[in-house]
Amino acid sequence: MDFLRRFMAGRYGNDPLNAALLILGLVLIVIEMLTGWGWMGMFILALLILCYFRMFSRNIQARYAENQKFLRWWGPVQNRLRNARMRFADRKTHRYFKCPQCKQRLRVPRGRGKINITCPHCHTQFVRKS
Repeated sequence: MDFLRRFMAGRYGNDPLNAALLILGLVLIVIEMLTGWGWMGMFILALLILCYFRMFSRNIQARYAENQKFLRWWGPVQNRLRNARMRFADRKTHRYFKCPQCKQRLRVPRGRGKINITCPHCHTQFVRKS
């Protein structure tokens, strides 16, 4: 274990971009196995080589900049997925509406009949059936 610690000293290591590349590689491996497309092996190998190149790289600033670009793209996607999962989990107890004025998403209890909703952001009032 000491050998591995000394070998990785000064190298970049793992980050979310590497994890995404590995997951993408595994998904492509499964797709290749199901479809029998042998030509996908080149792309999978290139992805894995890129992943290991990034992991063992000593140019930490460049790898950090690549990861920050990825996180700027992935952050909004991750937030949308998390919000959709939360809305799905709340679907039996709450309804979600968009404010017609500012497009803010509002969460109200389900089963109250017609209710008067006031947006906390822009104070617009509108009536919806919950």
